[in-house]
Parts: sequence; structure tokens; C-alpha cells
Amino acid sequence: MTRRNRITKTCKPILAARAIALVLLLCLGSIHGWSQQNNQQQQQQNNQQQQQQNNQQQQMRGLDEQVQEIKSDVLGIAAELNQLEEKLLYPSGTQVAIFVALAKGDQMRLDAVRLQIDGQLVAHYIYSFKELEALRKGGVQRIYVGNVATGDHKLEVVVDGKLEGGADFSRTERFTIRKEVKPKLVGLTLSGTGNTPIALGEW
Repeated sequence: MTRRNRITKTCKPILAARAIALVLLLCLGSIHGWSQQNNQQQQQQNNQQQQQQNNQQQQMRGLDEQVQEIKSDVLGIAAELNQLEEKLLYPSGTQVAIFVALAKGDQMRLDAVRLQIDGQLVAHYIYSFKELEALRKGGVQRIYVGNVATGDHKLEVVVDGKLEGGADFSRTERFTIRKEVKPKLVGLTLSGTGNTPIALGEW
């Protein structure tokens, strides 16, 4: 074997190894480039999804604001309609309104109030726990509104409940109210203690 042949035979494995290394480097470079491209595409998709979510959230907030505005408008219209209906049903010349309140600091458990005007039952109200708490905190309830002619009228008030100690409480009082040519506002102050369980007042 000549020297040239020996050199060629020796170099062939080296060249083959270098070729394999070069191919591996090219493959690794291609994989790295593909990975970077894939990451960029994934990032773009994530950004698009985030933008879509932000747009949807803004749209939902806008819809919520519109719904709240519509609700407010509807409530305002309902209040105006109620006032108009009351004016039509109860003209100021014949309107009588009766209100109920508890005496300050009174702990009576108010169960029910019944009202009669000129012998006719006009209101019978049974109180819930929340309503009773509101009255104890100084709230006032409009228990009746209606029409009566001018002149004197008989008002009978019946109150049922329980005293703070648990004893039953029932009182009936009769009053004369005078209706003039203007709205009549009557206040009833109830108390489970004292000499005046049902006090009539002009409001």
C-alpha cells in the first residue's frame, strides 16, 4: 500500500466524523430556529387572546353601565307614575293619609294595626320583624291613604302586640278627625307603656 493510499484511508473516518458533526450542527440550528419561531407564534396568540379578553371585559363593563342607567330610568319613571296615579286617585281636596310610628324607646312588639273610618275597615296591617325594627329606629309607616269628604269623621284604631315582658297588648281608641279642603295628614304614635297607648297628632 502506497503512502498516499494510507493517508486517504486514515483521513476518511475523520472526514466522515466531521461531516456528521456538521449535519448535527445544522439540525440543531434548524431546531433552535423552529423553536424560536414557534415561541413567537405562541406569544402572538397569547397576546391576541389577552386583547380579546380585555375587549370582552370592556364590553361587559359598558353593558353593565347601560343596564344600571336603564334601571335608574325605569325606577324614576315608576316613581313619577306612582305620584301621578296618587294625584288622580286621591285629589288633594279629599285626600287623607294616616301614618304609624312607635314612641321613642318603646320596646313593644307591634303585631297588627286595624283602622276603621266611619265604621268601614280601611286598613289591617301585620308587621314583620324587619318592619318592627325600622319603626323602633324611628321609622314612620304610611298605613293608609284614601278619599273622604270634608267634615268630621270617626276614626277607630285597634292595636295588637306584646309588651317587653311578654304580656299581651291590645288597645282600641276612637277619635274624631276633621277633614278640610286640603290634604289631611294624621299621625298615630303607639306606646306599650304610659297613659297614652295611642296618641293622635296632626302631621
